[in-house]
Amino acid sequence: MPTINLIQSTVIVLALSSNLAFVHAEIKRTHTGKPDLSGTYDTGTLTPLNRPKEFGDKQFMTTEEAEKIQQQMAARYDIFNRESSADRKAPVKGGDGNNTAGAGGVGGYNAFWVDPGSDIFEIDGKFRTSILYAPNNGQQPKMKTAALMRSAAIYESFRHDNDGTASWLARKGPGPFDGPESLAPSERCLISFAATVPTIPSLYNNYKRIIQTDDHVMILQEMVHDARIIRIDSEHTSAENRKSLGDSIAYWDGDVLVVETKHFKVPNGLFGADENLTVTERFSRMDSGDLLYDFTVKDPTVWEEEWSGEYVWSANNSKVYEYACHEGNYAMGNILRGARLLESEWEGERK
Repeated sequence: MPTINLIQSTVIVLALSSNLAFVHAEIKRTHTGKPDLSGTYDTGTLTPLNRPKEFGDKQFMTTEEAEKIQQQMAARYDIFNRESSADRKAPVKGGDGNNTAGAGGVGGYNAFWVDPGSDIFEIDGKFRTSILYAPNNGQQPKMKTAALMRSAAIYESFRHDNDGTASWLARKGPGPFDGPESLAPSERCLISFAATVPTIPSLYNNYKRIIQTDDHVMILQEMVHDARIIRIDSEHTSAENRKSLGDSIAYWDGDVLVVETKHFKVPNGLFGADENLTVTERFSRMDSGDLLYDFTVKDPTVWEEEWSGEYVWSANNSKVYEYACHEGNYAMGNILRGARLLESEWEGERK
């Protein structure tokens, strides 16, 4: 009997060792043994950044709830994707109020180019109600008044109520369409429509490509073709050397790549953030080949407390294509021409 037990124990140990080796092999690694994060990922998801009010403090939803949301969104985009009629009339003055997908309230294109994702992401078999997990309510903390006012001024051209008139002339001071520099930076294609640091999903262009070496990681973002160059085991450059993407350095914490970014310019893409912003990100390769992305935002002059979130970057074999948006594009010229026309009409009506 002891001999049989010894044989059985040996078989069990070998089997466990084999299984452990298999699990280890599931994670792609570099020649140094570090997890290889290189690849292309789709970061689109139907999971919202902030938790919907109906979920309260509930961090997870049921499978049925997740499936219902996915089905509802699929049905909605089936409608948004309907082919636009070439014979349709010009939109009514001031817009038709249809701001769904790419319509923009002025009869724009359908949702063909919109790609927010198709599912609620899942971690450890659970469906999150929001990307944010801290604070506990899954909501971004309240912004301080000064930060709100500064952001409102920067994005005034986005906030303008398009009523078909040059209503901005009714008040004193600069207008939102005085010139190229007065337009919102994302409208000028200078920064992303969604944050790059930390990476927050957008309505479209959610692909990322990572290239990793022993001492650097490059993350190419499809949106506005931003390329983050992250130095591993390095030190931050001078605070005088500020950038819209900040200065990023990283180190390995076991199998997790931890990235710290600071020394940002204003604006930097994260709505409301100022030059005191610090972002800590954690990249973990999952057995599936996907990445688990975790981030923490700290900016004491903007938010009353720090906030954190995490979601899955899905591995994908697609390519990251050119984001053909650049400052000086013809749409910007047309925006300014339209503003001059409305201003002339406004002045004419008051003579």
